[in-house]
Formats: sequence, structure tokens, C-alpha cells
Amino acid sequence: GRHRAMRSWGVLGGAAAALAAGIYVLWGPITGRKRRRRGLVPGLLNLGNTCFMNSLLQGLSSCPSFIRWLEEFTAQYRTEQEKPREHQYLSVTLLQLLRALSCQEVTEDDVLDASCLLEVLRMNRWQISSFEEQDAHELFHVLTSSLEDERDRQPRVTHLFDVHSLEQPEITQKQISCRTRGSLPPVSHHWKSQHPFHGRLTSNMVCKHCEHQSPVRFDTFDSLSLSIPAAVWGRPMTLDHCLHHFISSESVKDVVCDNCTKIQAEGILNGQSIENQRTTFVKQLKLGKLPQCLCIHLQRLSWSNQGTPLKRHEHVQFNEFLVMDIYKYRVPGPKSSQEQLSRKNSEETTPGTKDGRAGKPSDAEQPAGIKPLLMNGASSSSSSSSSSSFLMSPGTFPLAAFPECRAPLYLYRLMAVVVHHGDMHSGHFVTFRRAPGARSTQWLWISDESVRRASLHEVLAASAYLLFYERVHGRARPQS
Repeated sequence: GRHRAMRSWGVLGGAAAALAAGIYVLWGPITGRKRRRRGLVPGLLNLGNTCFMNSLLQGLSSCPSFIRWLEEFTAQYRTEQEKPREHQYLSVTLLQLLRALSCQEVTEDDVLDASCLLEVLRMNRWQISSFEEQDAHELFHVLTSSLEDERDRQPRVTHLFDVHSLEQPEITQKQISCRTRGSLPPVSHHWKSQHPFHGRLTSNMVCKHCEHQSPVRFDTFDSLSLSIPAAVWGRPMTLDHCLHHFISSESVKDVVCDNCTKIQAEGILNGQSIENQRTTFVKQLKLGKLPQCLCIHLQRLSWSNQGTPLKRHEHVQFNEFLVMDIYKYRVPGPKSSQEQLSRKNSEETTPGTKDGRAGKPSDAEQPAGIKPLLMNGASSSSSSSSSSSFLMSPGTFPLAAFPECRAPLYLYRLMAVVVHHGDMHSGHFVTFRRAPGARSTQWLWISDESVRRASLHEVLAASAYLLFYERVHGRARPQS
């Protein structure tokens, strides 16, 4: 009996050992595998200086509109013949990562591996080393430009009869099937839709001599790259200051004015040659189309007198809510000369800043743009009360500043902040992001694999490098 009992214990011990070995093979050591804490999101494995990628992915995953766009865009790949090639598409890979980071995928893992994104970018001819210092803002433009390339590669018309259906939407797919004696592939509208970070800049040139305005030009943007103007002693630097500086007027000298040349030609006898009249133009930039998701890049790179790169560490104040109404370009309507005169007089008495905050800039400050690629603007009809500088109290939205009839139309809510610690030669990227959920007020601090809760006060005190905002319905008057 004693021998039989020892043999039974031996069998049980062997089974237990086999079970333990199986668990180790499948799941790894019990002590090394962590389950994600409730209310947090997964971290990302650092593959060797990949904090730039990890921080950006956490920021993008906090933008629900971007994830919804990816879901709609990748619907075209959900067919049997395309499934084996899904891993080749950047949109599919990016969507899977962002869904997992926003807790929309079923995963209990504490840390995820984003090396698949680097692989698909290499397949798209982007050589991004995971062992060298990289920039999160540059990677953002790599992703958006690659998504646009993928979108442009899609066939715009899947069938000859789809042209007719695009011109006459009332014709149903069933009617087309009857005419062609067979079913057609569904008409894809994905090639029409731009990603939600896509916006447009407007730029115009006005002659200071004859006040002739050149045609408005347009350019696209995926992020607003704002320089930080020189600080005024005793006054905090705000995001409004950077935005006003971005759209401030700029004088461009020695520009040929066709209108001035035409006026001079009318006063000269026929047959005489005239020279092109060169004058000074005023150039201004404004936002022609505001995107659903707004990425703001604060330029922290500067150069010393010796030509060496330096990083600007000063804090730029930003808020949980951002109103962009006064930066929006509006097509000027016809006005009488008396209205224009009164408007000019009122603008001459309007200061550009008030109490250290950026107020509505005067016409001399607003009109005229900046930068060679940037484009026009006419003066905004919005009241200065629509400026985001009124949102100075952290985490609050002053409803009294916006009467019912003047509620902001272009209102944005802060979703994520990417911060760079260090200097121009080495450093580390971390992210503050809003926890998943439409009504979430919980913030998280994420540094690669590490994830913890954070307060809104901690977020607003950060030295931001990238700011991710998402548009909300301003007419609904959101509360903090």
C-alpha cells in the first residue's frame, strides 16, 4: 500500500510539472507577465530609442475621430481576396495598434509591441532606424503623407457604370445590377475622404500703394507648426500669442504690382514702353478650413549666433479648451465705404494684447501672412471674446464669455500632449493623454512601458511639444 501511494504521488507531481511547463511556454514566467490595471491603457515596448514613436501612437490613439476614419478607410480591405495582404497596408496596421491602445481590442497585456509599424513603413520605403534619435513631429508627417499615398493608390472608379452612379446618387446599386445583368462591386467613397488632420491655409497679398488684393491662394496642412515669439518680461507666453504671431502680417518688398503698372499705363501715350511697377505688399495667413483633429507643433528649435542648435525650454500656456474662431478665414462681403471707414477707426484703437494675453489683433497685425507656403486671410468678423485667451482658468470653460448668440463655432478639446525632455542632442518623449471614453476626464502619463494616472493641473503645467485637440460642438456649450 505504501508503494502504491508513493507511485500515485509521483504521477500527480509529474502532471503538475508538465502543467507548469506548459503555462511557462504559453505565457512566460508568472512574475514577468503583468495584467493591465483597471482604468489604464497598455504601454509600448521601447525597441531602442523608439520613445518618439511610442509617444506619438499614444497621442493618436486618444483621437476618436482619427480611429473612426481609419475604420471607414480600411473597410475596403475586408474582403476575402485582400485579407492575406492586410499586413502590407499602413492603415490596417495603424488601426490595430490604435484600437489596442484605446482599449477597443480585447487584450489584457500590460505592454504592446509596435515593431509592426516600423516594418510596414519600411515596406513603404521609409527607412526609420529604431536605434537613432528621431522626432515625433517628423514621424507624424510620415504617417499622414503615407496614408495619403495609400489613399491615392486606390482605384477612383471601380467600374465604368460607377461614374453614372457618382453623378446621380439617387440611382441605387440594385438598379445598376439590373441594367448590367449582374452585381457590381460597391462604389467606394474612401478616395474622397481626407484624414481628419487635413486642413487648409489661405494666403493673400495686398498692395500697400493701390490696395489691390491678389487672388487668394490655398495650401494644405496636417499640423500647425508655430514658432514661439520673443517673450515680454512679466507676461506669460500663451498659445494665443503663438497663433497670433502665426497669422500676423508680413511686408514683402519689391513685388511687381500689375494693378499699379496698369494705372501708370493708362496715363501714358500709346506706343511708349513702361516698366513694371514694384511696390511693397502686405501678406497674411489664416485658416481656410479647420480640421476635425488639430495637431499643433511648438517649434522649440532655435539657433545661437555661432550657428549651433538650441532648445527653447520656456513654458507656453495652453488650455483644455481652445477656440479657433478668430483665426478662421471668412470671405469678405460687400461693404460700403462708410462701414469700411468705421471699421478701420475701430481697429486702430484695438490693442494687439491686453493684460499679458493675446487679444484680437488689429487689422495691421492680422492681415498679411507668414512663411512662403502659407496663405491668406481677410479680417475676421468674430468678436475678441471668441479668443481662446479667455479660457485662462485651467480646466474650466467660462460660459459667461460666450452669450447664446455668440457661442464659439470652432471649439476644440485637448486630447493629448507630447512632451520632450532633454536637449537637441538627446532626450526622451512622454505623453499625457486622456483616458479612453467619450466623457472621460481622467488623464494618464505614459513613458513607453510605464503608465500612471495624472491630473489636469499636471498636464497644463507641461512644456508641450505637440498638442492634439479634437473639435467638439461649440454651440452645445460644454462644461469642464
